[in-house]
Amino acid sequence: MFQTVQLPLWSLLLILGFATVTFASHFLFPSVRWFFRRRMERAVARLNTKLQRPIEPFKIMRRQDQVTRLIYDPQVMEAVRAYAASEGVPPTVAFEKARSYAREIVPGFSTATYFGFAIKLAQRISQGLYKVRIGGGDDTALKAIDDRAAVVFVMNHRSNMDYVLITWLASSHSALSYAVGEWARVWPLKALIRAMGAYFIRRRYSNALYRAILARYVQMSVQQGTTQAIFPEGGLSLNGMVGPAKRGLLHYIVRGFNPHESADVVFVPVALNYDRILEDRVLIKAGMKGIRRFPVRVRVVIGNVLRILWKKARGTFQPFGYAAVCYGAPVSLRQFLEQQPDASTETLAETLIERIRAAVPVLPVSFVAAALVRCEGKARREDLATACAELRTELIARRAWMHLDGLDGQDVMTEGLSGLSVRGLIRETGDLIEITPGEEDIFSFYAASVLQRCDASEGIAQNGETRLHNPDGPK
Repeated sequence: MFQTVQLPLWSLLLILGFATVTFASHFLFPSVRWFFRRRMERAVARLNTKLQRPIEPFKIMRRQDQVTRLIYDPQVMEAVRAYAASEGVPPTVAFEKARSYAREIVPGFSTATYFGFAIKLAQRISQGLYKVRIGGGDDTALKAIDDRAAVVFVMNHRSNMDYVLITWLASSHSALSYAVGEWARVWPLKALIRAMGAYFIRRRYSNALYRAILARYVQMSVQQGTTQAIFPEGGLSLNGMVGPAKRGLLHYIVRGFNPHESADVVFVPVALNYDRILEDRVLIKAGMKGIRRFPVRVRVVIGNVLRILWKKARGTFQPFGYAAVCYGAPVSLRQFLEQQPDASTETLAETLIERIRAAVPVLPVSFVAAALVRCEGKARREDLATACAELRTELIARRAWMHLDGLDGQDVMTEGLSGLSVRGLIRETGDLIEITPGEEDIFSFYAASVLQRCDASEGIAQNGETRLHNPDGPK
């Protein structure tokens, strides 16, 4: 037992290596994980004291635990059996397919990434590019939402900047969970978005099994009280208006809601608008082609970012005008179903879209653009001032949210004309102001966000397309 044993050096190194791995996996790693887990839990507890809605345990559950919980859910297992039968594959193959879908969908929320990095970055970007305004809505109704209810922010989709702006503005409320399309599944954006609690969804190439797993994940996260943020339009607006609602995730939420057992779900309409949308020309071009693919060249994006940073470094950068967010009246899902027991998901979606549309803020550029559209694209300064005054009176009568605080009629017109002029969208000849030939489509794109609050026959057709066109330009 105490005799000397000779071993080759390679054998000794191998034994020591196995011993090290065993010690680390059974003693060191669990202790380290426990240490950091405890630190994270204490940090989340301190953070929850500052949030209106605390971060739920479901959101900080380990990602692998969420995946396991999701794929072993009875409804998901039933979908696996149905998929195996319909596709003629073994149940084990169908189960592995379900596991891959679950891993693709489930995020890996990081409190440090979200509140320590993303929020600060979102604030710097938002305030660096825009003069941000927030307001509107019934504050009493918003504060009266039951603490046990799950909150779902339902927003119009004007720009990819929406993710950045609302993440920052909602940071005092709670951590938001977004549904993000396939465009964001690129390195290194994929890891960052996943750490922020967003989950990826396939808008194409999905099947019944994938949709069942996605639906169950959405239902489980809502039932656990995770604050959601969804875009019922299903994509970016291509014409400047708030588009028709699509059921999508709303259908999953309603289908998983039990009014007698589940906590209430409260939908909070959120409307966003900008004096300048960074990807406006890309959206208009896609709308003219009737497609929803936005082939943005990486070189162009990087070039624009570097150009902005260079201007900021030299102190010559001018913000892109105003960006504003307004809240509409909340909708309780329980009350909605009690008052309209036979209502469909489409009815709920249209109700939310109408409240979003009513809450879209009016900003100087879109306001002046709408007034000039009503003047058939050109007007003398005095006539444009009269048109602005009439439009402002009409919008006040319609109780539109106007972020024109501190600006009288002349100041609003000056501010709006300045934002249009700096981009070359208008030209002034003496006292005459007119739309630059060839820029009618982008001009009407901004006017649409205001004119949608007015009579559809005045500047915007019922199908959402502007009537103002350049006879010599593209149709």
